[in-house]
Amino acid sequence: MSFPTDRPRRLRQSPAIRAMVAEHRMGARDLILPMFVKEGLDAPQPISSMPGVVQHSEASLLQAARDALEAGIAGVMLFGIPAVRDAEGSQGVDPQGILNRSIAALRAEFGDSLVIMADLCLDEFTDHGHCGVLREDGAVDNDRTLEIYAAMAVAQAQAGADVVGPSGMMDGQVGVIREALDQAGFQDVIILAYTAKYASAFYGPFRDAVDSQLTGDRRTYQMDAANRREALLELEQDVAEGADIVMVKPAMSYLDILADVAAASPVPVAAYQISGEYSMIEAAAANGWIDRKAAIMESLLSIKRAGATLILTYWALEAAAWIREGDA
Repeated sequence: MSFPTDRPRRLRQSPAIRAMVAEHRMGARDLILPMFVKEGLDAPQPISSMPGVVQHSEASLLQAARDALEAGIAGVMLFGIPAVRDAEGSQGVDPQGILNRSIAALRAEFGDSLVIMADLCLDEFTDHGHCGVLREDGAVDNDRTLEIYAAMAVAQAQAGADVVGPSGMMDGQVGVIREALDQAGFQDVIILAYTAKYASAFYGPFRDAVDSQLTGDRRTYQMDAANRREALLELEQDVAEGADIVMVKPAMSYLDILADVAAASPVPVAAYQISGEYSMIEAAAANGWIDRKAAIMESLLSIKRAGATLILTYWALEAAAWIREGDA
């Protein structure tokens, strides 16, 4: 008995047929827009290493969030850049700190119509750029950092965050944050855990975006790029501690990790298409080496295909428009 060898080709004949049999589809609601808000700005400030992305003023942040709402994307993820930093990142806890007052401004402006997510980490707020406070020997003090994370989570919830995103990769961070939120009466606030966050060379442009003060690296607490099985251990721990959503970061260089986590996770899985991924595609497109829109959408589809429920991407607004126009 012989079998037809041209069946796959018959299913590729036209855009309409390809769309009909596509195994994976992406919608605007799959996308989350990361946004940076910097204290003291009068107008948006371009980020040189991320063409098209800006540090927002507090005023321009509101318009950008309105654009996100109108685009129909899933939500926004806020990162705050304070005017003053210190060793313990105290502006991250201060209700009047740039991140917390920006959360409050968005909540006042948009009510429950916009999902507001907030990065929960100290790296933007410390004068040394690490994700936690440091001991005298220069190592990160995990337990002292957890105390501050708990206070940050409550401050962000009080400001109006729907979702807090602990990204520091401290041991036990999800459990401590869940307990703090529950005790403060914020049982409904969602924890999006940065479950598998790798020490990556592709974070460089992000550090420009948040004016990072980091010297050295974060390899003692972020994951080693050589390790795969370890991500499932992190997943098991975060879910047990109460994570509502888990995330893999970076996305494109870690699609195998994303696929592993998506296959094993009992909760939704997010992936962060990080600054270096964004800047590489933008640079190649600016030089005429690749088709910009095609490369953007292919990169996003690869993340969706690997198993992401949600994708954090700086192209969220453009991609949503292309999807809406049927031009993706």
